[in-house]
Amino acid sequence: MDRRFIVTGGGTSGHINPAISIADALSRFYKDRGESCEIIFTGRADGYEGILVPKAGYELKDIEAKPFPMKPGPGMVKAYKSLQKGRAQCRKIIEEFKPSAVIGTGGFVCAPLLLEASKMKIPVVIHEANAFPGRANKLIGKKADLVLTGFPGQEKDFKGAGKVICVGNPVREMMFGNTYEGSREKLGIAPSQKLVFAMGGSRGSKTINEAIIKAAGMEEFRDVKFVLGAGMQQADLLASDFKAPENLSINKYIENPNDYLSAADVSITRAGAVTCAEVAAMGACSIFIPYPYAAHKHQNFNAQAFVDAGGAMMIEDEDVCKGELFPVLRSLLEDDEKRKVMRENALKLAIPDCSERITKAVDQLLSNE
Repeated sequence: MDRRFIVTGGGTSGHINPAISIADALSRFYKDRGESCEIIFTGRADGYEGILVPKAGYELKDIEAKPFPMKPGPGMVKAYKSLQKGRAQCRKIIEEFKPSAVIGTGGFVCAPLLLEASKMKIPVVIHEANAFPGRANKLIGKKADLVLTGFPGQEKDFKGAGKVICVGNPVREMMFGNTYEGSREKLGIAPSQKLVFAMGGSRGSKTINEAIIKAAGMEEFRDVKFVLGAGMQQADLLASDFKAPENLSINKYIENPNDYLSAADVSITRAGAVTCAEVAAMGACSIFIPYPYAAHKHQNFNAQAFVDAGGAMMIEDEDVCKGELFPVLRSLLEDDEKRKVMRENALKLAIPDCSERITKAVDQLLSNE
């Protein structure tokens, strides 16, 4: 049987990477059964999906999309016009590609495709990674045929959906099977070298960036190598303002976070749902700094699950700004046993069969159509 899917998700890597993981899983699932499976994406060519999706080997159909502002104003009119244009583009794509289903992972770029597919009676599948759904997923999810969630107990958020199933958060295949020793050898990190890896997501974190830059220049961290994923919006500004210490490497975007998460003695990141899932998959030793403006403070909720399991530490953004990260980091770098236990506990939180849960749920939906 021929299966065809249009996948969408954009704005940040937290939406795009799960979309790619789901596409990869569906492709494997149907090909392993001897069935054909074709997948394309929709999104903005000038967004992060315009970089990551083609790099993953999928075609991206460029569509119009703008975020709706939180308050009424001129921006609301522009966003509405953009949505209507995007829906017209998606209608044409749907008519030409004839998908078995469309799948969205969040972000405003999802709205044109998912709304138009629903109108055209094409099965709509949504994956919501966070404990509290974003605006686009919450609105469209109530009419979706299938909602897949990263956390349990979200049925109340999607009343009206055909079916709500907790499957966990998908991570890329590269996130499994890495080892501390193997990744360090791959990256050329000496066994005796302490390595700290930090990233604030694809857009970057000013708090994390400034803290890592300061730490790299401090005497007590002279023996530590820092690798910083500064974010594509901040790396140029950072680089123009100062000369980086020799023990600090600054990158716009880390394409192989699996190598660094597994090789690092300590990783410092935000606590988005996908980042947390990757930390679990890698069994990384992490300090989470939740994004303070996340809706319903859901990143704190994500991080707390790891803290409660003994799999990570958490420091509030405002406390990092006060300098409280530095003594915690130094103490953790000196405690080999604590880092070992944190790695083991983080790994216990991984859901290695997430992809199988997703493909099973999607296939069951299509089989019942």
